[in-house]
Amino acid sequence: MNTHEIIVVTDNFKSNQKRVRNFRLSLIPFIIFSMLILSTNVTFAHCDTMDGPLIADARKAIGQNNVNFVVKWVPAANESEIKEAFNLMMDVRELSPEAKELSEKYFFETLVRLHRNGEGVPYTGVKPSGTPIDEKILAADKSIEAGSLLPLKGLVSDNDMPELTERFNKVMSLKNFDVNNIEAGREYVEAYVQFFKFAEGETDVHAAHISQKRN
Repeated sequence: MNTHEIIVVTDNFKSNQKRVRNFRLSLIPFIIFSMLILSTNVTFAHCDTMDGPLIADARKAIGQNNVNFVVKWVPAANESEIKEAFNLMMDVRELSPEAKELSEKYFFETLVRLHRNGEGVPYTGVKPSGTPIDEKILAADKSIEAGSLLPLKGLVSDNDMPELTERFNKVMSLKNFDVNNIEAGREYVEAYVQFFKFAEGETDVHAAHISQKRN
């Protein structure tokens, strides 16, 4: 390797180091904010966990380099922000193991924050994998996976079953959408949220707020 080649390699190495350092510095306020939030005793929703559907779709987006797997989870007004976070993460995650960990953490937290804001509820961080989940939520997930409400049998009152069935049927009718059809994806997410909220015994306030945010 001649002197010129050594200089080029050295410059590239220094450039990569600088990009990682700058990215780390940009994350400091975000990480501090997240730590402060996580230090409080706040109840987390299903979508706020590392085992939840948002992070599952985020991993698909990374694996297939397609941000459309997650765009459906955020309001249209925040679409550019989640795309920017995704592109930044994809640009730097291959620089080093540290850059990969930090950039993915930044992307996951941005996704959950924007989704929570779209629901009209505070962002309270992302709970770690293995966090205990309410049995109704687990049963609702199993129902969608199995295409049957049997997992929720006995967990929802008989009086609520007709409404729950209607919401479940809507989710199933919208489930097999094209990942690149963002509007179809958002329609599915809205039905999904309404189904889960009703299964949990909550009102439609959050789902209605999502609809208003997306219009």
